[in-house]
Amino acid sequence: MLYHPVKIGKTELKGNLFLAPVAGYSDRSFRSICVEEGAAFTYTEMVSAEALVRGNWKTEELMARAPNEKAYAVQIFGGEEDVMAQAAKIVVEKTHCEVIDINCGCPVPKIIKTGAGSALTRDPERLGKILAAVKNAVGDKAAVTVKIRSGWDAITITWEEAARAALANGADAITMHPRTRTQGYEGFADWSKLKALVQLVNGKIPVFGSGDLFKPEDAKRMLEETACDGVMFARGAMGNPFIFTKTINLLKNGSYEDIPASVRLNTAFKELELLISDTNEKHACMEMRKRFCAYSKGIEGGAELRAKTIHANTLADYHEIFDAYL
Repeated sequence: MLYHPVKIGKTELKGNLFLAPVAGYSDRSFRSICVEEGAAFTYTEMVSAEALVRGNWKTEELMARAPNEKAYAVQIFGGEEDVMAQAAKIVVEKTHCEVIDINCGCPVPKIIKTGAGSALTRDPERLGKILAAVKNAVGDKAAVTVKIRSGWDAITITWEEAARAALANGADAITMHPRTRTQGYEGFADWSKLKALVQLVNGKIPVFGSGDLFKPEDAKRMLEETACDGVMFARGAMGNPFIFTKTINLLKNGSYEDIPASVRLNTAFKELELLISDTNEKHACMEMRKRFCAYSKGIEGGAELRAKTIHANTLADYHEIFDAYL
């Protein structure tokens, strides 16, 4: 059965469709919407370990649990084991999250130059030391997982070494985005490497897949072709949290229905209102410009709507643009 429960450490999840950690997107409001639409597990956007240790309160906001998140993960990044350990302690004390995920895949230069992100996939020894330090810091208060890439570039493919280091140091699950750091988000994800990871791990811990999951059929094919335990939607969920409901229906019933434009836009307004309550109207309305653009894809006259959306500054502005479609 492709849709099934999954266990990460001591946490039992009802399904195997997750929201990936997406920088600038996976805030509490969007995660809450995704849970409503069927996401069995969600990840915060990546949080700087250094900022946490320095007491940056804005960083703490990124970690807040949504009221409907029965279980969720906080993803942290950093290149120093002592800082990551301190940060992990702060995370579990402030959030009581079920999982701490270590980012070993971000390709952004400013992250890599600190020894974090994709630099850790390339440096399995450091990855292992950081993982061990975080595990020791949190004890049994949270599971600890890692998200890796396939390697640095087409020549330097290091996912196997990274995975072995993760296994040797007690990772509770591994997620792979099978692109290299050099690829960034371009080209295609090589799912054959994800399949090889599943075979390497051989059921010791769950393996999750990410990359090129834009529609329910993609998730079904990844599960079938790689035998991974679950999938993480990232860009495929942007403006489309319904991908969880649709994928569940496809996996369980063999088909799904499209979502009417009115439902999509009503969901966008719900997300906007949640974000306003978490921050303020000005910030929320600016942040939701890109999200309303995504929600309105495929709607008749969508290009004109999006041209107006990029200038929306208030909740009233959004209603003036979209009320006719609700």
